[in-house]
Amino acid sequence: QVQLQESGPGLVRPSQTLSFTCTVSGGSITPSAYTWNWIRQSPGKEMEWLGLIAYDGSTNYRPSLKSRTSISRDTSKNQISLEVRSATPEDTAVYYCARWQISGQYYDSWGQGTQVTVSS
Repeated sequence: QVQLQESGPGLVRPSQTLSFTCTVSGGSITPSAYTWNWIRQSPGKEMEWLGLIAYDGSTNYRPSLKSRTSISRDTSKNQISLEVRSATPEDTAVYYCARWQISGQYYDSWGQGTQVTVSS
């Protein structure tokens, strides 16, 4: 069974870059059956999809965050990474990585999430 484990910076000052890693175990990140997604939830708000990386390394981002967001992968380490640049307090959230099953059209695996606070 695949497992996802996020890591993140914890506390960051405004204008800095948030950097996250999702380490995947129990399965490879390369099969074409899945995409790998980053999602966040800010206090009192709905979950917000940030972007994805597909089996071929192609990416897609939430339009409102596209200019500040980058997703990449390291297939040798089986890891997915997320960067959010020019952080503001509005980026304070729990950040999750999740695997989307393309055939079933649902998220079939989630990490436990990592809390990030942006504050001076």
